Amino acid sequence: MNHPSPRIAMLAAGMLAVGLAGCSQYVKKDELNAAIQQLQQKQQDQQQQIDALKQQMQSQFSKYDAQITAMQGRVSVDTVAHFAFNSATLDEQDKPALQNFAQTIGKYHPNALITVEGFADPAGSRAYNRKLGMQRANAVRDFLVQNGINADQVRAVSYGKDVNRQVVKGASHERGADNRRVSLTVDSTGAGAVAAAPAAS
Repeated sequence: MNHPSPRIAMLAAGMLAVGLAGCSQYVKKDELNAAIQQLQQKQQDQQQQIDALKQQMQSQFSKYDAQITAMQGRVSVDTVAHFAFNSATLDEQDKPALQNFAQTIGKYHPNALITVEGFADPAGSRAYNRKLGMQRANAVRDFLVQNGINADQVRAVSYGKDVNRQVVKGASHERGADNRRVSLTVDSTGAGAVAAAPAAS
């Protein structure tokens, strides 16, 4: 028999406390078990959607230089766009991959929540690189919105030159191209995800 995860158990306990506070009757054990089962099913459904999205992204981005990872209910598409030194101008060669991403999200996950993460190489001050990373993230965010993703579903953040997020530690200028990038994270597939068509062989 499956035991509820600590997160589900905490949610169920919270629901139980609210139920007890609102009335003088005890919550029946079968009602509590039903609530836990519903939470487990919802968590399982969300994980299936994340797994499906990861497979779609791996299929769609196999021809691009992008790394796809799934972690803690999110899917990350890393190194999806690179930038010249001290620039926030989106490179033409990165636009097809971003268009592909926008089309995949629009078709299969129209309610997905996306975070666009901007990065810089370590040259320059922390404040300057945080601002430059945000300009890069906004450039990609604007491009995704222009290609059909609802603006309310996309947020931009900057990690600047944070050491723990650098691809090549300490590298800048010519060697730091991999650090000057934008990554995309699908934080939630949202409600109403559409099943993907079988991949063509």
